[in-house]
Amino acid sequence: MPERLTNTPRRPVAALRRLVLCACLSPLILPAHAQQPLEVDLEAPAEVRALLESHVRLLGDEVVLPEAGPDRSAMVRRARREVVELLATEGYFRPSVRFDREEAERWRLIVEPGQRAMVSVVTLRFAGALAEAGEAEQARIADLREAWTLGEGMAFRQAEWDAAKQRLLDQVGARLYAAARITRSRAEVDPEAGEVRLEVDIDSGPPFYLGALDVSGIDALPKGIVERYSTLEAGDPYDRDELLAFQAGLQNEPQFAAVIVEIDRDPARAAATPVRVQVAEALPKRLGFGVGYSTNTGYRVETSYRDVNLRKRGWELVSGIRLEQKRQSAFADVFLPPKQGKHRDSFGALLDRSDLEGLKVTSQAIGVARATQRDDIETRLALRLQHEELEPDGAEATSTRTVTGNWTWIKRSVDDLLDPRQGYVLEVQLGAGTTVAPSDRRFTRAYLRHVRYLSVADRDVLILRGELGATFAGSREGIPQDFLFRTGGSQSVRGYAYQSLGVEEGNATVGGRYLGTASAEYVHWLRPQWGVAAFVDTGDAADSRNEFDLKTGYGLGARWLSPAGPLAIDLAYGHDDSKLRLHFGVAIAF
Repeated sequence: MPERLTNTPRRPVAALRRLVLCACLSPLILPAHAQQPLEVDLEAPAEVRALLESHVRLLGDEVVLPEAGPDRSAMVRRARREVVELLATEGYFRPSVRFDREEAERWRLIVEPGQRAMVSVVTLRFAGALAEAGEAEQARIADLREAWTLGEGMAFRQAEWDAAKQRLLDQVGARLYAAARITRSRAEVDPEAGEVRLEVDIDSGPPFYLGALDVSGIDALPKGIVERYSTLEAGDPYDRDELLAFQAGLQNEPQFAAVIVEIDRDPARAAATPVRVQVAEALPKRLGFGVGYSTNTGYRVETSYRDVNLRKRGWELVSGIRLEQKRQSAFADVFLPPKQGKHRDSFGALLDRSDLEGLKVTSQAIGVARATQRDDIETRLALRLQHEELEPDGAEATSTRTVTGNWTWIKRSVDDLLDPRQGYVLEVQLGAGTTVAPSDRRFTRAYLRHVRYLSVADRDVLILRGELGATFAGSREGIPQDFLFRTGGSQSVRGYAYQSLGVEEGNATVGGRYLGTASAEYVHWLRPQWGVAAFVDTGDAADSRNEFDLKTGYGLGARWLSPAGPLAIDLAYGHDDSKLRLHFGVAIAF
């Protein structure tokens, strides 16, 4: 049905309402010239331009010019005040700030910062136990004065002044004086002379010594487990770095999801301040699955199981099964909590089978070990009972039982464990063993590995690596393959198959009593995460020094800096085999 339009006479009341509504809305409907945009051009030296453009509101993108003259004057005063305050933070205390407003909608802000004020005098005054101490603490005060970062003759900046005070407070409070505080600080400015006099008074408070651990958050884990990880002792002087190291060490343990270590900074408790340790326990059990590929041992699938609170004792069980094309293994290791954060004892069992270069090796082993970590040095002492069966292609199979002991010392002095660019890794191994009846063969083993990282230009790295090994015995018969040497493959002599360099026995390659390898690699990082490498490797493993014959490989590779460290894909040419081989693996041999 079509809509009908009607023409109804307007009533006087309705008309009046419309008039009132229009009167109310009229102040909101301004002429176009009341909302005029304003452009402000800045004329200032380059050293202050970026600061002013970032913080002066009048230099923003959308500025509207007020209609009323008093509002415009207020805008100018506010902008001038902002400029003066900003320049003062940079040490300019006598600036000239002018506005050119000849063009109604385009102003010019002209800034001449003037002379920058320089620090003329620095006065640091110390109070508290630090100032009353003996010769050693007076030497510490001298070091603090020497380390002051905003010295005489330097340009004054508010940010540097604040940073220098905070740094001084941190340095005093980092060791022994946990309640240190700044009681007075003053920057006295002489604008006429362009000078600033700095004064800082700092009270160290009393010396702090550690008391007992106050642990909270332990529920499922056994009581006392945190104390076993602790290297802190009651009566030790307070040292912030040691507390942070203790916290980081706990945080890295799988039993804990979060850790906070702090002390009570009340000066009244300085003689034995409690060390408060707040922990959140991690989920104790974890099941994992994985797949992967290596040019050394082929495709793999694996599963792992971890329990970090085995038998409710805080023991850590790490177990797994790995199935690779050329190697299969199953293992279970139990790690006990450390003793005073020093020694970590463990025991475990291993089943392993490999088929590499014509040599089938089947072994079963049980063993115990003690590992110790001190700063960047790790040591490990291990004792193992092992049964091994060897089946070389084209030669007689053998079976041996051995008892071995091995001591390992590793120093990792690098700038970054996952992405080293400078430093070195040094590893030394010394071992000995004997076969169990019916034969009785004794042997000893020595091994040395050194990797050197040299930073070149801004991002490039030169990596030099060398290995030497020797097993001392009348012959290699009866000695486990772990105590002999084979080489070749990724992280070894590239250009040759994995463990293909050794002693020929039948149609197989078995371990020899001597090892020597060397490598030089240059990595050029095209981007932060992508690089290319060129390398040359050489080495061999033999049963006597007279049979030692170096094999050389060289090639090019690609590098990707993954979260787990640099991954490498290398195409290498084996000079003696005249073959190209592709190698894939992690580019760090730790």
